[in-house]
Amino acid sequence: MKSSILIISCFACFILASCSKEKKANKESITIGTKKDKKSVQTTENSEVPVMLDNKGIGPIKSITFSNQIDQALANTGEQLFKSKCVACHKVDKKFIGPPMIGIYKKRSPEWVMNMIMNPDEMLKKDPVAKALFEEYNKTIMINQNIPENEARAMAEWFRTLE
Repeated sequence: MKSSILIISCFACFILASCSKEKKANKESITIGTKKDKKSVQTTENSEVPVMLDNKGIGPIKSITFSNQIDQALANTGEQLFKSKCVACHKVDKKFIGPPMIGIYKKRSPEWVMNMIMNPDEMLKKDPVAKALFEEYNKTIMINQNIPENEARAMAEWFRTLE
């Protein structure tokens, strides 16, 4: 009887150990693309969401160039828009229902940010980073609020002040 319990315990430990190693390995990198053009992308600590600064996302924004100086009036408008439309799910400096905004441009391109604000439905279906965020944040979708480009651009400018 004791030997049966010992064998079952050893088997259970083996299963748990192998699952733990597989999960750890998956957190170190994510491979995106076909076999021909595979590339490994960086992930942040304690997160499976890739850092992809060259990913512009899916949507109308193909290119955006920030000026050297922050447009404070535009940033102020962006802050007010964020407070009126986004704070139910996002906090500036900590995880909440959605990711924090502080330091966003260290992880995402400005185009990606604006496309996510303006086009969350398609981004969640097709973009690898948006899909990973969906998984990390307990399969919570970002509601499409039909935010126009000028409002998304104002929020993008405000996010620059949070760096």
